[in-house]
Amino acid sequence: MPEYTDEHARRGIDAQLPEIECWPNQFPDYEISMAMPEFTSICPKTGLPDFGTITIKYRPDQLCLELKSLKMYFQAYRNLGIFYENVVNRILRDVVAACHPSRATVIGEFSTRGGMRSVIEASYERPSTPS
Repeated sequence: MPEYTDEHARRGIDAQLPEIECWPNQFPDYEISMAMPEFTSICPKTGLPDFGTITIKYRPDQLCLELKSLKMYFQAYRNLGIFYENVVNRILRDVVAACHPSRATVIGEFSTRGGMRSVIEASYERPSTPS
């Protein structure tokens, strides 16, 4: 097999995906956690399917993620060639852009392949504003 290329590494990062919709948050100071235990995507090099669980934990500010649009967003990965690390960081980027949370963490727990299991975690925390 040929070596990994920059094209492999970037595949999927800027792909067009469905918009994650939001709705107005009604309460302060709490955390939301949601999991997608049937997440699938495609390895950009081999074309083989990847399976895992994606967990999003976030502290909403003004907006909450709307779950149906989030499901549609996740389904768009089903045929997308993208590495695990890029999946997790892309989801974090898109969640932060959609709802502007105080903080957010995305964890990807990917199924064992070739005897190795991968867990990828990426976090965001809104910079504090000086008083």
